[in-house]
Amino acid sequence: MTQNQSTGRQPVSDWAVGGVVFAAAMMLMNGLFQVIAGLAALINDEYFAVIRGYAFDLDITAWGWIHLILGLIVVGAGIGLLVRASWARVVALIVTALSALDNFFFIPYAPFWSLLVIALDVWIIWALTRPNVLQQ
Repeated sequence: MTQNQSTGRQPVSDWAVGGVVFAAAMMLMNGLFQVIAGLAALINDEYFAVIRGYAFDLDITAWGWIHLILGLIVVGAGIGLLVRASWARVVALIVTALSALDNFFFIPYAPFWSLLVIALDVWIIWALTRPNVLQQ
């Protein structure tokens, strides 16, 4: 791409902008799913199978609170991205990385779901780190 003569910046690719909008939508969906998983763990302690001898053995209620709070923050960051808030990109990167870490530790309880969320988190981080994405 060529640089814009008036500002000296390269124009933003439609693919990159579309990627950020998709990342924001995925964050909203991912955050809501984490809220639902957190509520399920808080409402019914026996919803998730307890893994004995797991190195990162937390009570299911603790996992429920972690998922609930992190899910709400992910939803907030996704909304911030959609409205192009100045803080949203950095917060989204941080909470997406925390979401991936949280789901890594949650793999023994819900393996398929955790790996899917980690893959989405990696894609969201990639989409948000493209140069000039939010500078229109």
